[in-house]
Amino acid sequence: MREIVIVDYGSQFSQLIARRVREHHVFCRIVTPKASAADVASPNLAGVILSGGPASVYETGAPTLDPKILDLGVPVLGICYGMQLLAHLTGCRVVPGKEREFGHRELAVATDAGLFDGTPRSQVVWMSHGDQVEDVRGDWTSIASTSTCRNAAVKHATRPLWGIQFHPEVTHSEHGSAILRNFLHGVCACPPEWRMSSYADEAVVRIREQVGDAHAVCGLSGGVDSSVAAVLVARAMRERLHCVFVDNGLLRSGEGDEVEQAFKGRFGLDFHRVDASDLFLSRLEGVVDPEQKRKIIGKTFIDVFEEAARKFRDVKFLVQGTLYPDVIESVSFHGGPSATIKSHHNVGGLPEKLGFKLVEPLRALFKDEVRELGTSLGLPDDLVWRQPFPGPGLAVRVLGDITRDRLALLRACDVIVQEEIRRAGLYRSLWQAFAVLLPIRSVGVMGDGRTYDMTCAIRAVTSTDAMTAEWARLPHDVLAAMSRRIVNEVRGINRVVYDISSKPPSTIEWE
Repeated sequence: MREIVIVDYGSQFSQLIARRVREHHVFCRIVTPKASAADVASPNLAGVILSGGPASVYETGAPTLDPKILDLGVPVLGICYGMQLLAHLTGCRVVPGKEREFGHRELAVATDAGLFDGTPRSQVVWMSHGDQVEDVRGDWTSIASTSTCRNAAVKHATRPLWGIQFHPEVTHSEHGSAILRNFLHGVCACPPEWRMSSYADEAVVRIREQVGDAHAVCGLSGGVDSSVAAVLVARAMRERLHCVFVDNGLLRSGEGDEVEQAFKGRFGLDFHRVDASDLFLSRLEGVVDPEQKRKIIGKTFIDVFEEAARKFRDVKFLVQGTLYPDVIESVSFHGGPSATIKSHHNVGGLPEKLGFKLVEPLRALFKDEVRELGTSLGLPDDLVWRQPFPGPGLAVRVLGDITRDRLALLRACDVIVQEEIRRAGLYRSLWQAFAVLLPIRSVGVMGDGRTYDMTCAIRAVTSTDAMTAEWARLPHDVLAAMSRRIVNEVRGINRVVYDISSKPPSTIEWE
């Protein structure tokens, strides 16, 4: 099977490039700039993509490329920083631009051959750069420009080298998908033969190589991520995988029983339920800081797993359903400069504390890809399309003190939100819809009497991968039904508000 190698220069879009490549049914792998030509070369290598990044190629210590990679004889496409690096390595000047380009720009295409085949001569692209290739020398030719960047796309006359200053991997570039398709299928001659089912087969092989004859324990929450991870790893390990479902007391109404019914005795999984709700809630008593909540939950999760793992022999590995959006918000995928947004309970630090090595078969995937993988593995739709639920559970939806009474209030509100979303037929069209309990009391009037009760916020967003999200324009009658039912059916709530913040600047969860 033909493959594309992506060199990651620290862009938060690097994994998005990989996703777009896979969407065109071409296998790809990501390497760091330290990779040598020997690391990149393989009999199946069809092309190389150099990602964007925050550095400037002319700075001391800027990440570079083994020049021998350019001699492998396969096409190379440089995107943003990758284009500047190609130009820099072949004698062209890269300088700070007189005007920085961020956002949409009108691209004028000089030739519709190659990368731009089948796309219009004038098209909107998305830019994000401060440096530019000032001039093209030797055998380089400019093939597209904008009003502020005369070398917005370049091509080498004698070698299969291409560069584009814009980002075709983001949806903001209106013909970006076609440009990548032209590079993959046309320039690199990659047939569209890779499928997510192939990912499963490859993952099973990698897992078997990683774990050998050892046993593993899996933190199974019942969400799509951990469910797909468990079923996938079970294919490789069979009875040597032990799935532990930790009831932390922070689950939604009836969720513990639903997870047990879904997995006990099914999919060939060795399923164990551990009720640790008292331990979690006692450790969270009086804690209001969201990061402290997350860290306490993470540590308690580790403690519970250590005790559970003692029941199984020869356990050396911990299986987790970590996804790429979790990774990029907590730490750069390849150690680059991506900013840490918030800690995730299943990212970073666990191997050292647990003494287990990690098995994370979904670490490079986005949520929609995980759902596709789950379907290919035979998981039922109610599991595959379950909306995301945060690892810390309702702890990050109860703002302020976490008590059993406040959790009960939130659960009652959330049941109503879920019922009304499903009744309206909106469940699968929304990324997430849930209730949040705010540490705010307000005056109300009910039955001609004064109330001074809590406030419930409703959050509903649309997204494809959680990297960005837009607040959902729910029908007013749906919002009205939620509000009416919550204030009438949930004693202790007298006000309901709707969150109309997008990500960014907000995150999807409130904490």
